[in-house]
Amino acid sequence: MFLKADQTYLRALEPSDLDFLYALENDTSVWHVGNTLTPYSKFVLEAYLENAALDIYTVKQLRLVICNSNHEAIGAIDLFDFDPLHRRAGVGIVVMAEHRGNGHAREALQLLLGYCQGKLQLHQVYCSVTATNLPSIHLFTQAGFQQVGVRKEWLHTLDGWEDVVEFQKVF
Repeated sequence: MFLKADQTYLRALEPSDLDFLYALENDTSVWHVGNTLTPYSKFVLEAYLENAALDIYTVKQLRLVICNSNHEAIGAIDLFDFDPLHRRAGVGIVVMAEHRGNGHAREALQLLLGYCQGKLQLHQVYCSVTATNLPSIHLFTQAGFQQVGVRKEWLHTLDGWEDVVEFQKVF
């Protein structure tokens, strides 16, 4: 196992994750936070999985699968915009709706932060959270992220404009 906590572990993507990734990427309830406008095909996701094993220094991103103690894939946690010169990266996390509220996101984030600091030797990580996503704001705040700004009316939704809160954690 790559990174393990009490009830959660992180692992690399596998070719067998195609159906899981297809369900996760096509969950329209979270599209607005990732700027997704169209569904992903299995063909596109298969090509993505073929390159998922490439080194973070090459592709500037890393996606890990969040698994529970029953070895079910329940979410994903990402590093993106990896910048080895300035030793920083963005963090994104999504847990499937039926597995939220059980501490998996907290454990996954702590595992990833340990990896960022210990293995990648990053100086800082950052994330963007919609202002109405109170569970995620709580998650990142509890993990030691500091709010560094608000982007006003940053995302357009069916209900109007939504602010985005910017967070940063310096190790």
